[in-house]
Amino acid sequence: MNSTSYIAQNWYWMVAAAASGGLLLWQQIQGAAVSAGLSPAQAVQVINREKGQVIDVSEAAEYAAAHVVGAKNLPLSEIASGKGLPSNKKIPLVVVCATGARSGKAVAELKKLGHENVQPLGGGLKAWREANLPIEKA
Repeated sequence: MNSTSYIAQNWYWMVAAAASGGLLLWQQIQGAAVSAGLSPAQAVQVINREKGQVIDVSEAAEYAAAHVVGAKNLPLSEIASGKGLPSNKKIPLVVVCATGARSGKAVAELKKLGHENVQPLGGGLKAWREANLPIEKA
């Protein structure tokens, strides 16, 4: 039996193996995107042990619907102004948004403004909720 006939007779196994490998790779890529930043448990440690402040960069309506307890709302579009941010730039800041997508941009802006210890919450408010941590509504 030559290799061409083997492949022709077992093509479905080849497709299944390629699909399986593709799905595993996709899961790894998605996991890396979500894991960028602090886990909810690490964020709690920063908030409690290091007296960190939570900055929620969601829009006002999203913030009103649900946010981390004690979080201060400062939409991403307003970060560059620096208004509402702690004057002490050494205070640890945990940046949160709905899914973690906007918080990375906010972290970059905050670092440009001179804040030294700024980290995003990986997975955003979604990850916070999945960890069964407290949220509040405005």
